[in-house]
Amino acid sequence: MSAPIGKVYLVGAGPGDPGLLTLRGAECLAEADLVLYDYLAAPELLGHTRPGTELVCLGRHGHGRLMTQAEINERMTAAARTGQTVVRLKGGDSSLFARLTEELTALEAAGVPYEIVPGITAAQAASSHAGIPLTSRDEASCVALVTGRECPDKQPGDELDYAALAQFPGTLVFYMGLTTAPQWSQALIAHSKSPETPVAIVRRASFHDQQTIHTTLGRVGKHLGPGKLRPPGVVIVGDVARAREAANWFTTRPLFGRTVLLTRPERQVDAMAQRLRTLGAGVLYQPAIEISEPADWAPVDAAVARLAEFDWLVFSSSNGVEYLVGRLLQLGHDLRALGGRRLAAIGPATVEALDKYHLRADVCPSEYRAEALAAALAPGASGQRYFLARASRGRDTLAEMLTAAGARVTQAVVYQSRDVTAPNADVLEALAAGRIDWTTVTSSAIARSLVRLFGETLRQTKLAAISPLTAEVLTDLDHPPTVVAAEYTGEGILAAILAAESGKL
Repeated sequence: MSAPIGKVYLVGAGPGDPGLLTLRGAECLAEADLVLYDYLAAPELLGHTRPGTELVCLGRHGHGRLMTQAEINERMTAAARTGQTVVRLKGGDSSLFARLTEELTALEAAGVPYEIVPGITAAQAASSHAGIPLTSRDEASCVALVTGRECPDKQPGDELDYAALAQFPGTLVFYMGLTTAPQWSQALIAHSKSPETPVAIVRRASFHDQQTIHTTLGRVGKHLGPGKLRPPGVVIVGDVARAREAANWFTTRPLFGRTVLLTRPERQVDAMAQRLRTLGAGVLYQPAIEISEPADWAPVDAAVARLAEFDWLVFSSSNGVEYLVGRLLQLGHDLRALGGRRLAAIGPATVEALDKYHLRADVCPSEYRAEALAAALAPGASGQRYFLARASRGRDTLAEMLTAAGARVTQAVVYQSRDVTAPNADVLEALAAGRIDWTTVTSSAIARSLVRLFGETLRQTKLAAISPLTAEVLTDLDHPPTVVAAEYTGEGILAAILAAESGKL
């Protein structure tokens, strides 16, 4: 019997900000076996896919070969006919200047079922994020979306009717028109559109480095044309494009225009990344360490088998919680196995990890470091039995202090921590070019790994350390941080960066 035929989802990725993807788009990505994506689609969107999903970039202008439309059509249909679920991820909206007709024709000819999932258009994003209403009761009751680059195969007489566009009683939005602006702007003026018509050029709408330039139709060629402002961008033409006196909500956010590099393992930085984007920053990722299962589960399994012997379970990181509880469940136990054990957590992130399993920490020190946790436990430690869920590397301070206080301490490595040995090429390029404003450093291990990864290039960014201990390691490595968090958490790092950006440090 032949394999059942798959399905193709033609998904609009939105204009740039990964938060603007629709819920349906995220659902489709989560089901995909193969994703064919435009380079304008935010890389973070690929995080919605399952492990093992094949991810294929269709190419980037000026960076190697672009996949042709015929090749895209063939790849989509061939994969679907073998039973795969395919997502064709397009920048903006899937049906607007996105060659959708050609793809639908190919899918229908091949008998492949499909679904079209709309996305937020570049025009909508430019309007919302630049504070320019596309329509207005007083100035524009309609809007036209116009291509600035027509198909070269059009027959004479089928081209855009600039005479009609010049008389259009509303707003014109030009797509793909940055390099051709001298031609279409003069064509409108030649057909009696006033050269004083307001124009707003919005480049990289919804990104942290969005640019908005206000000009007029007669002067737009001074800003746009070959070799000038680079795509992507849209141009809004009409009375609604007049510059407003009020400050724009998007560009006045405190970290707008800044880029922050997050260096923890990617699955641990989602909340911080979202907070940074909300404050206006762009986010890049360069995990400095990798977290994985321990090389040998036997010591952990032995401890799990004798959990009833321990008075305390002590967690010095959120990873310790995730891996120990995960192993407990994997071995066929449930949370009742922890009954009667008291729990100690080194800080808020570890407390939050326990909360996910409906577990409450009995002790969490006010200062989030091993010395403080040991000091909090030491008064009643004599004769007590402690199990420390720890990483494959790190200081022995906690075990040593508890032992000195009379405790009986058992340790086991519940997760492996390894340095990443090769930097992401795009991150290295951005760092060398000075395009990364801040780099977060959230542990001593990450500090050492970052210096090994980037060396002297790390001086091109400002370092934000999570604690005095991490700051001390950076300083010893001759890379002193610019700021040190007062509270040793991700929110503490964010507060330190905001204070520095506002000039309060």
